[in-house]
Amino acid sequence: MKTFRELIVWQKAHRLTLEVYRATRGFPREERYGLVSQVRRSAASTATNIVEGYKRASVKENLRFLNTADGSLEETKYHLLLSRDLGYIGDDDFKNFELLCDEVGRLLCGYQKALIAKAGKD
Repeated sequence: MKTFRELIVWQKAHRLTLEVYRATRGFPREERYGLVSQVRRSAASTATNIVEGYKRASVKENLRFLNTADGSLEETKYHLLLSRDLGYIGDDDFKNFELLCDEVGRLLCGYQKALIAKAGKD
């Protein structure tokens, strides 16, 4: 692969970030520097850490960034749950976010396993 844009895991994480940005446009104004900022940052951090790890020289470094991406994804899941519980997003939107987050999580896990397997062959 020549660019991180070819990584399916990044494509899905980027989609998640875009969807979070769209959904949070309708949040109450008083949440702009609170929940809106937090959920946007954690979603973007998931995709960003995949990108940072992609260009690292070693598998160990790449895996460290992927682990951070996974942590950011979990943070995003909580912020979305809180958003639903506060009534800022509906149940249907929350379920769609859950599905997308689960998919990103599975892809992250698969990418990590593939890197570990590749490192074992080198």
